[in-house]
Amino acid sequence: MDFVSYFDYEQHAAVVPPLAQGREPRRHAVAVVGGGPIGLAVAIGLARHGIASVVLEADDSVCLGSRAGCVTSRTLEIFEQLGLADDVMRQGLPWAEGWSYYRTDEVLHLEVPQDAAARFPRLVNIQQCYIEQYLVDAVRARYGDLIEIRWQNRLEALRQSDDGVELDLSTPAGDYTLSADWVVAADGAHSAVRKALGARFVGTRYDGQYIIADIKMASSLPPGRRAWFDPPSNPGATLLLHKHRDDLWRFDYQLREDEDPEEAVKPENVLGRIRDHLALMGERAPWQPVWISLYRASCLTLEDYRHGRVLLAGDAAHLVPIFGVRGLNSGIEDVNNLAWKLAFAIRGWGGARLLDSYTAERVFATRENMRHASKSAEFMAPPAPAFALMRSAVLGLAARHPWVRRLIDPRQSTTVGYPDSPLNQSAGDGDFAAGPASGFAFLDGPLADGTYLCQHMGPRFTLLAFDVPAGLLDGIDSSPAPVAVLPLSAAGALAERYDARPGTVYLFRPDGNLLARWRSASAESVRAAIQHCCNGGTP
Repeated sequence: MDFVSYFDYEQHAAVVPPLAQGREPRRHAVAVVGGGPIGLAVAIGLARHGIASVVLEADDSVCLGSRAGCVTSRTLEIFEQLGLADDVMRQGLPWAEGWSYYRTDEVLHLEVPQDAAARFPRLVNIQQCYIEQYLVDAVRARYGDLIEIRWQNRLEALRQSDDGVELDLSTPAGDYTLSADWVVAADGAHSAVRKALGARFVGTRYDGQYIIADIKMASSLPPGRRAWFDPPSNPGATLLLHKHRDDLWRFDYQLREDEDPEEAVKPENVLGRIRDHLALMGERAPWQPVWISLYRASCLTLEDYRHGRVLLAGDAAHLVPIFGVRGLNSGIEDVNNLAWKLAFAIRGWGGARLLDSYTAERVFATRENMRHASKSAEFMAPPAPAFALMRSAVLGLAARHPWVRRLIDPRQSTTVGYPDSPLNQSAGDGDFAAGPASGFAFLDGPLADGTYLCQHMGPRFTLLAFDVPAGLLDGIDSSPAPVAVLPLSAAGALAERYDARPGTVYLFRPDGNLLARWRSASAESVRAAIQHCCNGGTP
């Protein structure tokens, strides 16, 4: 059976800048190692603050295959800021249901809760190659003067000093050395930067391995997450199936302990298993394979995401199992947290403690993601006979006893806040019955002009002022960093979401997480809160 392609890949030539004795004379403010979704998003995030960067990508095109296959509403809100949310929504396929089967019997029908007031649906399936291409397109269309992408540039060595970093790069067109004030490592699970630093992961690497395969097949089945436990097509193991737009389907199935991964990933073995499972489902339409890969689940993280002038993000900093769509989405939230802090440090608006808060906040978020993902991983791929026995008991009882079914819940990704961040100022939190607390992301909702709140967030501090008396916030422009005031009515659905009364003020950081809220605020208190944040918060 012949493989087909659904994506028009553009091949990029190797880029080498003008050199002087093997070195690039120009010194860069930021070098981003890795031109996947995390690296490109970091570069755009910095450009929105006026910071230039060079992106160094080892490959010659965007990624092959679905890779990360689903984005959350929080990721879409961040994409709104980066300028690609509309493209993602056009190509993406929203879904809000899931079905779990034990062998051939349905044991759980899951309905994913939706936020009816928000602009974006909770979960949207889209192949990673589209996301990367939309990011490349955004660079070309809007940030060409601030971002340079150098394809086929592979990191070979890295050296740090107190004031910068030197990178040795190899390309098919010749090798050279580049210098930068800062480096962001976004070069994935096998990060060359992480290895050069000698930084080591801590956590758990699971024994279970998975085949990921994309196929093209016309089907009238509705979109959603389908999970089979011990199906006849993959006895003793699990299989997941997701529908994408353009008749694309993604299979993720677990290999049994007695299977050799090198043999199992061969097309003839993968396609046979897919054929058996489609027959089990009653799907008779012709289909063609698109892409096959092998995956191993891990819950691993670095203990520090900042190493001097090198900052790590995405899979270069942590590895989280695919269950619950936490991989790419947690990396995009890294970007959202890091870009403004690094930009503030470069502009002189923030210092070392503000940059250090990137580690404090995102390591906490990673560990929360790992805590939830490990529960899903242990249910999907039991690590010991006792876990397997418990899972069999749960699945066997679930068909007859509804109360058991909650144990099968795949625990889809939710945004992790930073309740203990050193940046938080929570003095007024106790007086609110609703709305985000300090450290947590804003709640989206429609505004009177037809736009949504997510369209007004960043790249500055954002102040929601609910019927604040005229003149009360005069002088806010003298804050130590840019701030925008958004006047809002204290009546209506959005005000209710925020438990707002006349005079209520919410102050959000550039990443959309709450810094502070007050029943009554002055320009002086807002300026003090912003200064506290830029200083890195509590020592």
